[in-house]
Amino acid sequence: MEHLIHARDLLNTSLHQSRQIDFELHKTSVTLAHIDQIFPTLETAIRDMASKCASLPIGDHVGRALPTVLAVLNVYRLVNELGTSVTAQSSSHINLDLTLYISLIKRFKQALTLLTNTCKLAILWVQDVKQFLQHTTTIGVAHDHPYHLIVCKTLHLLKKVQETEKCCLLDQGILGVAFKVLEDEYENLLTQNSLPVQVPSSLFSSGDEESDESVSDALSQPVLPFHVANNLKAIISCFATCNHQVDRCMAIYVKVRSTNFETSLQDLDLNYLEISLSEFDSIQDIEGYIDDWGRHLEFVVKHMLELEYTLCDHVFGQLDVIIWTDCFSRIALQSGIHRFIKFGNMVTKAKKEAIKLFKLLDVFNTLNNLRHDFNRFFGGKECSEIQSQTRNLIKKVVNGTTEILHELSAQVQLQRLMDPPPDGSVPRLVNFVTEYCEELLDDDYRLVLDQILEIHCSWYNHNKKLVSVEEVHNIIKALELNLEAWARRYEDSALSCIFMMNTSCYLHKHLNGTRLGDLMGESWLKQHDDRVQYYTQIFLRESWGRIPALLTNTDRITGFAEAFDREYRKQSRWVLCDDSLRWKTCELIVETIVPVYNDLGLVEVGSSPSNKYVKYSSEGVENLVSSMFQPKYGSSDVIKCANLVDRIKSLVAGRFSPATVAA
Repeated sequence: MEHLIHARDLLNTSLHQSRQIDFELHKTSVTLAHIDQIFPTLETAIRDMASKCASLPIGDHVGRALPTVLAVLNVYRLVNELGTSVTAQSSSHINLDLTLYISLIKRFKQALTLLTNTCKLAILWVQDVKQFLQHTTTIGVAHDHPYHLIVCKTLHLLKKVQETEKCCLLDQGILGVAFKVLEDEYENLLTQNSLPVQVPSSLFSSGDEESDESVSDALSQPVLPFHVANNLKAIISCFATCNHQVDRCMAIYVKVRSTNFETSLQDLDLNYLEISLSEFDSIQDIEGYIDDWGRHLEFVVKHMLELEYTLCDHVFGQLDVIIWTDCFSRIALQSGIHRFIKFGNMVTKAKKEAIKLFKLLDVFNTLNNLRHDFNRFFGGKECSEIQSQTRNLIKKVVNGTTEILHELSAQVQLQRLMDPPPDGSVPRLVNFVTEYCEELLDDDYRLVLDQILEIHCSWYNHNKKLVSVEEVHNIIKALELNLEAWARRYEDSALSCIFMMNTSCYLHKHLNGTRLGDLMGESWLKQHDDRVQYYTQIFLRESWGRIPALLTNTDRITGFAEAFDREYRKQSRWVLCDDSLRWKTCELIVETIVPVYNDLGLVEVGSSPSNKYVKYSSEGVENLVSSMFQPKYGSSDVIKCANLVDRIKSLVAGRFSPATVAA
């Protein structure tokens, strides 16, 4: 139904234009007929005057004027022929041959310009004749003399012909109507062939190589059919050649392409860009949207705006670069880029927390990868607002990132006031900080972070260049001080040793061969390995190492049982997180007490009434010791710790695509 209504309106418009054209053509024909009637008479009269005055001084003047007057007549006849052809094409523009039509318009405009210039020259020569007739007494020509009247009439007619080009350019003139036909054809071509860009399915999931391929496939087709783009370019070229304003065509172009752009974005579901977040809200509430934001912004800038930029260059490229880039900028500003910048600003307002640092790095990396595109697309004066907003966003990201990074060491130190784990296990903070720092040292994150720190130093003229590895090193050193402080908080020296054994073993074993381990150095790793051995020996001496002395007492068997029970009950609640450390420690405990126990020559339990006080056999002692220090996998702390580490890993996994590029 819409197509029928459009066709009806188009036919009504065409009918109205045809009537106007016929009317103008009729007026032109009447004027031309009148001129054609007068020109031959004038030509004959001037020739007669030239013949009679050949021997007189005026003869030279008339001889010079006559050829230009005749040239005007010839050019005018050409204008008339071309004007008739243009009018005929304008009347039937539904079946318009665009190439032929544009060619006729250009030739007609050139002929009109030639007519105007020829008239100017002819008028000068005829005015020269008139002046001679008025100021000379040689031939005695009065004002009412036929020669004088012929000259005046010729001047009047030439001036009237000189206005032909101006009349043709009026709204209802031949060229005015022709340009309106071209504008309508331009709008129809653009509207009927502007289809929304198909959004790749990869934009609804995390990016990968297959996603990159799907984006390329979706955008492999030109934004407009090649022949349509060429026709649009030809129309603009015609306007430019004919010195006709292209403002209306540009306005049509901006309106149609902007509407098409907005329609294309609807499939992306960008409602999340309107989310509001305060300084009290956690970044974790919107971390998934930040990932979407990066992919969507990159698609909008690198693909959709790039396509519009290329098309705009193709259609308007023959114009002054400032003119056509202004046209593109108007489309770009209506692309919703303001909403993306607004969302980025909202991210910077979220509560300061360690996880936020990674998200700020994501935001910066996205903007940095698009920096050259932003400068190219939004470099004009009309985009000054978006330039200012982008710079302000980058400033907030740089300052926010630097502030969080500098506060990490202080945040780790604040945890020193907390109580250490009651079972001597590795604190969650150790897992979190080491995993966190390991990811910060990832090449992609580290390079971005170093770039941010360098920018921050240049802004505030810091003498010392800040480097991410130094900040990470400081964080780990602060963590070590926490471990030492927590170890002193235990009332039981043996449990303090268990705690130091766990943490030193974790730092040595889990950081060995990692980026963080390489940063801290081989000697640092060995130092923690040595600490494991050192605190293991102290642990044995302060707890199980005291039991053999009890076996030499008079009531040695009862003393052993009581001491063993006491240590077993107490230490059964403790944890050694590493399997090999746990196995080795249990083995050392057995080696410490069982050989001495066996040396007493005690028989198995129940073998003799005299040994009724023997509670444990050697094998029983070994079994009980071997069951100690097992992690409590059902405990909420262990589960929380695992979830926390997994969250960090999932947070930073796959954030940086090798194929991705602030203002």
